[in-house]
Amino acid sequence: MKFSTRCDTDICAVDLFARISDFDRIESILLRRGATVQRIDPAQEPGTGMGWNIGFDWRGKARDLRLEVIRFDRPERVSLAGQSDSFTIDTDMSVVALSRTRSRLLFDTNVRPRNMRARLMLQTAKLGRGQLERKFAERIQLFVSELQTA
Repeated sequence: MKFSTRCDTDICAVDLFARISDFDRIESILLRRGATVQRIDPAQEPGTGMGWNIGFDWRGKARDLRLEVIRFDRPERVSLAGQSDSFTIDTDMSVVALSRTRSRLLFDTNVRPRNMRARLMLQTAKLGRGQLERKFAERIQLFVSELQTA
């Protein structure tokens, strides 16, 4: 199941990319939302190979996700790949300059099932796809606004 959205912002493209690739700031945002975040690599600079183990509650159950940066093309694209017990997740964030002071974030996420239970869950979720896409777009907009103010 693929989700896509785009967010226009009043931040120049270079600054927007710097903010979406500021993984320390993103870690603190996740921690404020109640997730547990543990770095699994020693790298200090953002780039390919960075990784995290992320724990969070979803629908009343503890979930674990292992996430890794698989593509880091400064100043326009960051791709992440992750796995949980049930799903494989690929996320792609691309920054496009609209003008000197405006830019657009293209945010794509693809979720694939890893077992039969997850496959059934995604089939059921497709029935409410419109609502899920709307919530996805709202969450990405909230994420970008948090990056603007933080």
